[in-house]
Amino acid sequence: MSNNILIALGISLLLTLLLEVGFYLAVCKRNKKDLLLVVLVNMLTNPIVVLLYWMMYWYTNWNTTVIKIPLELFAIVVEGLYYKKYSAEVKRPLIFSLSANIFSFSTGVLLQQFIL
Repeated sequence: MSNNILIALGISLLLTLLLEVGFYLAVCKRNKKDLLLVVLVNMLTNPIVVLLYWMMYWYTNWNTTVIKIPLELFAIVVEGLYYKKYSAEVKRPLIFSLSANIFSFSTGVLLQQFIL
């Protein structure tokens, strides 16, 4: 695996953690267990989603939106299920997961517009 993909994975994970932890802190009570849960579920889903995205981008001729939508839905559902099972504070886990991912994804898109 090249250094460029490792750097991209690291930056993506770091930004996702900052944004989704920030989202959690903005909308939920500050529960250390749930804060750790937000970190762990994103450490689980983000590298998988980003790596699969780049592999599909490189090896298929699919439109990037066609690639992103199912991968983001995967992350939302998996994170929502973990929040449902393990969270003490998140009352609507799928809505929370959807909202956090929309916030994170949208902010990432905006950052790319300013950086690239």
